[in-house]
Amino acid sequence: MELEDQLAVIRRGTDEILLEDDLVERLKTGRPLRVKAGFDPTAPDLHLGHTVLINKLRQLQDLGHHILFLIGDFTGRIGDPSGKNATRPPLSAADIERNAATYREQVFRILDPERTEVVFNSTWMEPMGAAGMVQLAARHTVARMLERDDFHKRYTAQQPIAIHEFLYPLIQGYDSVALRADMELGGTDQKFNLLVGRELQKQEGQSPQVILTMPILEGLDGVQKMSKSLNNYIGVQDAPDDMFGKLMSISDALMWRYFELLSLRPERDLREARRAADAGERNPRDIKFELGRELVDRFHGTGRGEQAQARFIERFQKNALPDDLPEIEVAVDADGMLLPNVLKAAGLVASTSEGRNMLRQAAVRLDGERVEDANRVLHPGVVAVIQVGKRRIARVSLVTD
Repeated sequence: MELEDQLAVIRRGTDEILLEDDLVERLKTGRPLRVKAGFDPTAPDLHLGHTVLINKLRQLQDLGHHILFLIGDFTGRIGDPSGKNATRPPLSAADIERNAATYREQVFRILDPERTEVVFNSTWMEPMGAAGMVQLAARHTVARMLERDDFHKRYTAQQPIAIHEFLYPLIQGYDSVALRADMELGGTDQKFNLLVGRELQKQEGQSPQVILTMPILEGLDGVQKMSKSLNNYIGVQDAPDDMFGKLMSISDALMWRYFELLSLRPERDLREARRAADAGERNPRDIKFELGRELVDRFHGTGRGEQAQARFIERFQKNALPDDLPEIEVAVDADGMLLPNVLKAAGLVASTSEGRNMLRQAAVRLDGERVEDANRVLHPGVVAVIQVGKRRIARVSLVTD
C-alpha cells in the first residue's frame, strides 16, 4: 500500500498522532512496526468501547505491522487511576488470572491470533525487584506526575493520592522500553502515560514510540463513556439479539459516532449513507440496521446479524402493533414535510406545537425508534409506523402532493 494510503487508514478515527513526522519516517523504512497496546484485566468482559482501539490494532495488523497485545497482569495489581477521582483498588491475583483468560478469547474475535503476540508485563517487572523499582521511580519527578490532569485535580482538591499510584505510568512507560515499541495506542485519557513511555525510551537510548490516541466511545445514553459500571455498555460477548437490540436503541445522532469508531466499512460508504439520510432518501432506521448486522456478524459469525434483525422486526411487530393499525396517507411536496407537521396531518397530534412538545419529551417513535428532532424532514415515499405516546399509532405513508 502506498504511504499516503497507509496514513489514511491510520488516521481514520484517531484523535491524535504524536509525532506524525516520526510515523512517516518509520513507515518509509518498510519494516513492520512493533505496535503495543496494553489492557489491564480489570473486568472479565470487553465491551464495544474497548474495541475502538482493538479495531485500530487490526487495521495496523492488516497493514503488515506486528501487534503486541499486552495484558497488564502486574499493573493490574496497582490499579490505573486514570480519569478517577479516588484511589482505585488493586486486583487480586485470582481476579487477574481469571479475567486475563477471557481477554484472549474475546480479542481474537477481532485480531488475527496468528499475527498477534500476547505478552504479560509481569514477565519483566517481577524480576526487576524492589531495588529496580526504586531506580525506575528515580527517573521521574513528583512535579511531572502532578501535571497529569487527574492527579492535579485530586491534589488541588486535597484528595488523597497514594504513592503507589505514581508507579503506574512509570511501569506502563517501562513496558514500552521492555518491548522496544515503535508505536503505542491508548485512549485519550492515557496520553500522559504514553508520553512517559516516550521519555523513558529516550533515556534508554531507544527511538521514542509514536503515540496514537483513540477517542472514548459514548455509551448507550450518548453522554457518559461506555462503561459496565454505568450499565450503558454493549458487551463483546452479548448474545446476538441483545447486541442488535441495544444498537437499535441508540439515537440517530449517536449512530454516526458508532459508525465512525466501530464500523470497518469504507469512509466513502458512510459519507454516502449520511448524505442519503440527511436528504431524506433513506430511513435512518435502515442504516442503523446495517450497523447492527455488521457488528453482530463480526462478533458472532456471518449471517447472525441478519437473523438478529429478523427477530428484532418480528418482536416489534408482534409486541407493538395492533391488528387494526390505521393506514394514513399524508400528501407532501417534493421538499418533504417537517415531522411535527406530519404528526398533525396524520391526526396523531392536535397541533404542530403539540407535536414539537411530544418530540421534546421523547414521546415519538418512528418504526420503534425514539425521535426527538423537531427539524427532521420526511420525504415522499417514506412509509413508517409512527407512535405518539402509548396509544396514538398509525402506519403513515407520505405521497406526492
